[in-house]
Amino acid sequence: MKPIISHADGVTVRVLVVPGASRTEIKGRHGDSIKVRVAAPPEGGRANRAVVDLLQNVVGGKAELVGGATSRRKVILIRGVDVAGASAALER
Repeated sequence: MKPIISHADGVTVRVLVVPGASRTEIKGRHGDSIKVRVAAPPEGGRANRAVVDLLQNVVGGKAELVGGATSRRKVILIRGVDVAGASAALER
């Protein structure tokens, strides 16, 4: 299964989040997800906001969390980008 899938508004990206890391970064593909490390703790939605901000900055477009708010596995919708562009930015 691919981590980046075409959507009517852009793409959806499945991510595996590691909150409370020493730095915020995209680690690349991890099974059927993109592994993302964020320095923010998981309390109060701070890690979720950090993931959304990171993906917006790396891929471009407007990102929003659409699944997995309380899970390490999340689904992010990124509007205004295509699969090829998102894959080039995320699957290093």
